[in-house]
Amino acid sequence: MNKSTVSRLVPKVPGVPGVPGASRRAQYSASTKRALIDVAEELFTENGYAAASLDAIVAGARVTKGALYHHFSGKQALFEAVFERVESDASRSIQKALKGKRDPWEKARAGLRAFLDVVQEPRYRRIVIQEGPSVLGYERYREQEERSTFANVVDIVRSVLNAGTWELDEAMLQTFARIFFGAMSSAGESVSSAEDPIEAAARVETAIGFILAGFRVLADSGVRLPNGFEPDED
Repeated sequence: MNKSTVSRLVPKVPGVPGVPGASRRAQYSASTKRALIDVAEELFTENGYAAASLDAIVAGARVTKGALYHHFSGKQALFEAVFERVESDASRSIQKALKGKRDPWEKARAGLRAFLDVVQEPRYRRIVIQEGPSVLGYERYREQEERSTFANVVDIVRSVLNAGTWELDEAMLQTFARIFFGAMSSAGESVSSAEDPIEAAARVETAIGFILAGFRVLADSGVRLPNGFEPDED
């Protein structure tokens, strides 16, 4: 990490005339925490979790280990904070791509492209896909992932299913969403680990686009779900 990078990450607490000391301490505390997360994100991305030492992180943030332990119980807790931020940023990127899309098929394609862009980002590839499951444990990893990106999948699936004549209850919609979420997670891993992520992303977009085209044909044809999962017609 070069000096210019470190200087950008060092906590800066501007003087605020008339603000009580407690408020300035709160500002400094927030700046310190943000600096630790900034430096940790960079080191976790560049070197991986195991190789990113707490000594390097506190040195980069120009704080003491005591300051680190004031905010985080240890290295894993700091990683989780970084993971949450990377996932939240990814979710916002996908939401931005979905904004204003009224056509359900275009909305689904826009969400897919945004997701495939996200999984090619170095920090997402390293922190979320490569390191997340082993550092957080599978259950915690899935919990964090669903908290941030699953809502986007539900939004897209709801739009696609509403394009047809299907009248599905929430449980059935959630079932569809979880199937698609699992497929997207698997696709993200395949793109992230591919020798050529751009080519892999193009293959995923083609494959899922083909599936969406099938859903569109079913919706336009008025095909109903089997096994009584839709209400009977009067």
